[in-house]
Amino acid sequence: MAQTVQAIAESINIMGTRSGNAMRERIVGPVQEMAKEEADAGATYLDLNIGPARKDGTELMPWAVETVEAVTDVPLCLDSTNTDAMAAGFKAVKNKEAAIMNSISAQPERMEKLIPVAAEANCNVIALLWGPDGMPRDSNERAAMAVDLMMALMEAGIPNEKMLFDPIGTPITLGADQIRSGLEFMEMLSEIAPGAGSTVGLSNVSNGVAEHLRKHLDRTYLIMLMKYGISTAIVNSYDTELMAICRGERQDHVDMVHGMMDGNDPDPSGLSGVALEHFKTYNALSGKTVFSESWLEL
Repeated sequence: MAQTVQAIAESINIMGTRSGNAMRERIVGPVQEMAKEEADAGATYLDLNIGPARKDGTELMPWAVETVEAVTDVPLCLDSTNTDAMAAGFKAVKNKEAAIMNSISAQPERMEKLIPVAAEANCNVIALLWGPDGMPRDSNERAAMAVDLMMALMEAGIPNEKMLFDPIGTPITLGADQIRSGLEFMEMLSEIAPGAGSTVGLSNVSNGVAEHLRKHLDRTYLIMLMKYGISTAIVNSYDTELMAICRGERQDHVDMVHGMMDGNDPDPSGLSGVALEHFKTYNALSGKTVFSESWLEL
């Protein structure tokens, strides 16, 4: 049976070229056009990312919610480091139970402020494995943070089924060790939090890489995460090949990469096209080859 991943479309973002200025200037048109395009591309959720929005977040997030909900019923994922803006946004969301809060990290001040908001909204919650000291060092630190977050969410009445754990995708330019640690955590997740889901900011893995190469890393990384049952991913919904993977339409490529993860490498001389790209990209992401921007040409 083909594996699928629910796509959280990432492009309505205060840092985006089309959406950023429109959000800052409260110009409805571009934001609504992008919402419809992402919905048509098959997004399961639309991420509305207003960033820190220190000055006007409590006004901007509700504006973004109402602007997008006016043209689509696709559930929303509200994304901001501003806890007041997040709370204001959830007051405006129509379908709170289907929405996602992105995110509650394992930092006391964020947990204290946002867990009550999530509990009241009965929304889904991205549990981000980022602690008071920042990035976890390995899979065990990720597991410890996950337990802390799960217990705090459960105490507030939020069930495991509403939690989406994010192991944090790290740039391949920093090396493969953290990518490996995230995958190791994903393998442990069903025992740590039975019934919980998972997600990842997929494009983090290709941060710092030349723009035309990023899609290859994102696609193969998603397939690697699928081996451990990733349930959602924050993705570029304008990448048609990536969306095809999400829909379960590239199972032959998924099977090949998962086989490689089990130690069963195909003969590269028999591969071509997209299959060969996944083969080379997996070797780069897994640390089997040293990463450089010419990895597809080697």
